[in-house]
Amino acid sequence: MPREISSERLRDRFDRFNEIGATDRGGVNRPSLSDANRRARDTLVEWFEEAGLTVTVDEVGNIFGRRDGTNDDLAPVLVGSHVDSQYNGGRYDGVIGVLGALEGIETLNDAGVETERPIEVVSWSNEEGVRFQPDMLGSGVFAGKFETAFAYGLEDKEGDTFGEELERIGYKGEAPCEPRDLHSYFELHVEQGPTLADAGLSVGVVEGVYGFIWFDAAFTGSADHAGPTPMHLRHDALVATSDIIEVVRRIAGTEGEDLVGTVGSLDVSPNAINVIPERVDFTVDFRSSDDATVDRAAERVREEIDHAAAREGVAGEYEQIMRIDSQTFDPDCVETVAAAADALDAEYTRLVSGAGHDASYLNGVCPTAMVFAPSVGGVSHTEDEFTEWDDVVTGTNVLFNAVLEQANEAPGADSGSES
Repeated sequence: MPREISSERLRDRFDRFNEIGATDRGGVNRPSLSDANRRARDTLVEWFEEAGLTVTVDEVGNIFGRRDGTNDDLAPVLVGSHVDSQYNGGRYDGVIGVLGALEGIETLNDAGVETERPIEVVSWSNEEGVRFQPDMLGSGVFAGKFETAFAYGLEDKEGDTFGEELERIGYKGEAPCEPRDLHSYFELHVEQGPTLADAGLSVGVVEGVYGFIWFDAAFTGSADHAGPTPMHLRHDALVATSDIIEVVRRIAGTEGEDLVGTVGSLDVSPNAINVIPERVDFTVDFRSSDDATVDRAAERVREEIDHAAAREGVAGEYEQIMRIDSQTFDPDCVETVAAAADALDAEYTRLVSGAGHDASYLNGVCPTAMVFAPSVGGVSHTEDEFTEWDDVVTGTNVLFNAVLEQANEAPGADSGSES
């Protein structure tokens, strides 16, 4: 029989936690390494310790809480997500994965249940990447994708570095941030898309994650007076940029069935009503489950930037700042999640995530799987983000039972030093 967590205790913790950085419109504002993020970390550490977990903070601020197993030499099952937020973001994104993992520990404690393997709950550092880019930084360093020195040197818009701010808030730990022997990793997250909500389903069994590419790009033309300058003598950086915005939409509609494309950020200079724009810095984001489709889209947009620059008589430039291949999660871990959903009579579907998650990087370290809870209206990364509480509980129960199953798996089943 599957076990079930305490909905009331989880709800109480969820509501109290989201008082930290709460916004007037019902969201939260806890960007990485902010004062609100520090208070969230402090609260999490306090709750970890109250649950009897041994807390470790590594050198990039990832927080781990370990519950020993009966055979503590076995590789642990890792479970968690993140508690940093977008600027004025939602209350559910990341948080349900961390607090849901902690609630699973509390449920085991209440029942006096010991697991053969240790279980570790993790809160990853700087998942959102809104203040310090790139996103998924803490899990990326952990997985060996980024160097610690690279993370420390990242600057926000005020010129404060990640390393300095990590030290300022007191979460520059001493434990090395590097790959280590793990049995498996599980993560509960809101879907951040409409699939589950549209289908009226409570659970998503996530089979993988889209690959994606990010570009920084810019056009540089000539600033001039908006009145006396004839149209044929203009070199308008914003006009060239508008061509690319339309091109990105067209590429996404024609290059692949599940390809999506976005120009998400624009910085126009001098940004005055009566001055022709001299420079525009912008971003391009392409995502698909098929890596070849992403690469074709990227090559097409590079060509179109060159063409738009030539048409408008401006200079164009572009730089790839992120490329992550699509991920296929471990079949056994995925089936463990599906079996947990079946045992709980939870209605679910299998799907691929269009958003990147820390699980994308952990998938290269150990067998990995994810559980999705529906986002009402598919809305996320805003204060309007909402998930029905029954769905949060169902997703947490699926997560808990999947983790419990893996934490009692016999030695020799993982690919680490035990085998």
